[in-house]
Amino acid sequence: MTRFTRPPVVVLGASNVSRGLSRLVAAMETRSPGADLFVAAGHGRGYGVNTRVAARRLPSILRSGLWRGLDRHDGAAPLALVTDVGNELLYGARAVLVASWVRETVWRLADRGATIAITRLPMAGIAEVGPVRYRALRTFFVPGCRLSLAGLKEAATRLDADLQTIAGDFGAQIIEQPAHWYGFDTLHVRRRHLDDLWHMACQAWGIPVVESPAASSVATWASVGTKAAEVRSLGGVMRFTKQPVLPLQSGGTLSLY
Repeated sequence: MTRFTRPPVVVLGASNVSRGLSRLVAAMETRSPGADLFVAAGHGRGYGVNTRVAARRLPSILRSGLWRGLDRHDGAAPLALVTDVGNELLYGARAVLVASWVRETVWRLADRGATIAITRLPMAGIAEVGPVRYRALRTFFVPGCRLSLAGLKEAATRLDADLQTIAGDFGAQIIEQPAHWYGFDTLHVRRRHLDDLWHMACQAWGIPVVESPAASSVATWASVGTKAAEVRSLGGVMRFTKQPVLPLQSGGTLSLY
């Protein structure tokens, strides 16, 4: 397959995608060399709401420039992963509304001919969270959250069911997230299991298994970690970064939105 027909890889998510970005780059360089990567992520990122973490603001995934970037691409139909769903529950959005944003996202991908995988919520891990642990997590990560633990578990159950329905409606593959992938906060995949996430995504996309996938190097981590999204606000000042932000060794590119 030539560089120009290699399917672009689209990964949509939040903190886990950002934390595992260098690992994703290494995985795709080995499994699908020459592919262009389109990533919309960031800590606290939402599918349907603009988000702020400290002084940094990002547009919602639905309102990001990723869709324009995809439409300019001249390659084959995309391979796409929709993950890190549910941040908006902690921001006060109802499960039915969050599901509608995810459905719109998946529809846009399907309309572009994408092969799609969707991760379920980590329901086994969420079930283990008790009142004291939840209070600590809410205070540390989302101090403005007023959702009770019972309310969160109910909303997560509803949203997880909706994700499975959406996957069925669009013929998307579902990826399970075992409880042992997650640490104390039930929000962030342990770093050693981020490779498992990318491996399962590749399986869902039909990319052949590689016996010895490349590991992320310090150089890759440093080069990826210094790159910025196309549009963001820092301290109230809008900043724009031309995409793609990084040429990859195998001939592909990395674009961030």
